[in-house]
Amino acid sequence: METDSQNENTKPYQGNNVLQTKRDDLNKETFGLRLSLLTKFHAGYFRISFALCGQALLWKTLSVPSTDGHVPRPFVHVVPSTPFILLWLLALLLLLILCLLYIARCMTRFESLRAEFQHHVGMNYLFTPWISGLLLLQSAPFLRPHDVGYPFLWWVLSLPIIALDIKIYGQWFTKGKKFLSMVANPTSHISVIGNLVSARVAAEMGRRESALCLFAIGMVHYAVLLVTLYQRFLGSDSLPATMRPVFFLFFAAPSMASLAWCSIVSRFDTSCKMLFFLSLFLFASLVSPLIN
Repeated sequence: METDSQNENTKPYQGNNVLQTKRDDLNKETFGLRLSLLTKFHAGYFRISFALCGQALLWKTLSVPSTDGHVPRPFVHVVPSTPFILLWLLALLLLLILCLLYIARCMTRFESLRAEFQHHVGMNYLFTPWISGLLLLQSAPFLRPHDVGYPFLWWVLSLPIIALDIKIYGQWFTKGKKFLSMVANPTSHISVIGNLVSARVAAEMGRRESALCLFAIGMVHYAVLLVTLYQRFLGSDSLPATMRPVFFLFFAAPSMASLAWCSIVSRFDTSCKMLFFLSLFLFASLVSPLIN
């Protein structure tokens, strides 16, 4: 009788142990699933915020009053400023969420970050969060270029771009497997765009020398990239078919260069027009095969 009563008393404890074990296994599976999702998350997702921040800057540019009577801006002037502020806040919120996810990935999967940094496509997307921040800074409805915190934010967002430039361009110069002719692809234009966006912000703050420095670095490497990608050296065509839309970055760099130079010289001069027509020609060249 005592043995039966002891077995009956131990059964609930055994059941609790089994239930606790199942809970632990479920928690481990959930934690493993979260880690796997963070592993799949990469810097390429920042292109979403990149595009949204670009739309915010476009809206801000169209809403600025102009003395040129040929500039068609009636629609933006009719629409109230509330949609623009909501768009800017949405872009900021999305950028912050992506940054938090990427920081969590770096803390839990640092080897994935290292592999991404060594990849010829993935390393270029490391520029996108900083470029998105600079686009948001230019389109901010609450900040002006001459405000106190504006130069500080520009330095915070521009220094990582300069550091990545030195790292990547140094590999192109010195390492055999990292020669530009072997790793160049359309996403390499992102580094050029980063320099040009930073140059435009510097020009708006009145720092012309810094703007010229960043503009020169960006344009020299854009010229080299353009020639390299046009010649298509053996082994350089290593872009997956799913990433063919990034070919449209070909005309993004001269377009941004046109805006940056316009801010540097404070007028839309002949050089700006040449860069604009170059981007228009590249856009037509990319669209024509789709039409045929």
